[in-house]
Amino acid sequence: MSAPLFTPFQLRSVVFPNRIGVSPMCEYSSVDGFASDWHLVHLGARAQGGAGLVMIEASAVTPEGRISIGDLGIWKDEHVEKLAQIVQFIHSQGSRAGIQLAHAGRKGSMTVPFGGERLLTPEEGRWQTVAPSAIPFSENYSIPKSLDEEEIAGVVRAFADAAKRADAAGFDFVEIHGAHGYLLQEFMSPLANRRTDKYGGSFENRIRLPLEVVDAVRAEWPDHLPLFMRISATDWTEGGWTPEESVELARKLRTHGVDLVDLSSGGIVPNAKIPAGPGFQVPFAERVRKEAGVSTAAVGLITEPQQANEIIAKEQADLVLLAREMLRDPYWAVHAAQALGEKASWPVQYMRAAPQGSDRRSAGERPARN
Repeated sequence: MSAPLFTPFQLRSVVFPNRIGVSPMCEYSSVDGFASDWHLVHLGARAQGGAGLVMIEASAVTPEGRISIGDLGIWKDEHVEKLAQIVQFIHSQGSRAGIQLAHAGRKGSMTVPFGGERLLTPEEGRWQTVAPSAIPFSENYSIPKSLDEEEIAGVVRAFADAAKRADAAGFDFVEIHGAHGYLLQEFMSPLANRRTDKYGGSFENRIRLPLEVVDAVRAEWPDHLPLFMRISATDWTEGGWTPEESVELARKLRTHGVDLVDLSSGGIVPNAKIPAGPGFQVPFAERVRKEAGVSTAAVGLITEPQQANEIIAKEQADLVLLAREMLRDPYWAVHAAQALGEKASWPVQYMRAAPQGSDRRSAGERPARN
């Protein structure tokens, strides 16, 4: 029998060839939001390495939605061409391609982090950040503008327009970023949201914008293709967002057309005490999967093949998404197959280096996008 990690998984019309995914990781290597050859090589290498799905980094739905001046974007039609080239290469390796749609909110207008992250100067192109309330993330970040209802509606439209562009680029799925202290999580968390209108206060009001974004994206995204959403399962801070709220939100997301919830945590305040360790966020994925009845992805310090396989075998999650470990080893999936006694699928161009018994992956092999 196949190791559970290497069994196919289907959402709507899309079949993922295995349960291993490349988590979205910001590369801070864009100019004016455009993808480059760096992104093609970086993401293409992970698809060559056998991951069943490769997700492109947080891609801003507006210029002001960037974390940094070097962020990837999907706010204009001109961004589509290079993204489509990346999607085509990921498909050529037999992997599925996704993109994370994002708005940084109050954590934007920063320099790229290489060499130390700081707020942009006006001469460098600083922009006005926005948030549910005029509360900065920390003293090192700008004071955001509190969005009015007309501006909130503009954010919703920007996510919907980004979904249309993602479809034009040929992606198999999109993920809405509602985690890590960015705009949608800022509305969800009482630590960042002090509003007194219909977008603040009660749980129902604080999740109103995320659900509006989901509905707008689902309306533009083809019905036969899956929709993911990433959330932070807990703020790890007293008075913040809780795992119980995550379960309740996930129930609502399922009824609004979200097919998989990607469970991370933290990010809303700078000094949260996070008990990081191997698989420390997996229990969130397991709880949401069981209590909300929705598929989940587990993330966070998943590094070993047996560890990842057990997560799937024990039905703690439906997918495992790796980040740093994929940077260390783009061929993690191939090596995991070997470790678990599976036949590893190698690009035909590399077969001379493959262990005996490995499968040959044909050049140009591509999953159909139904």
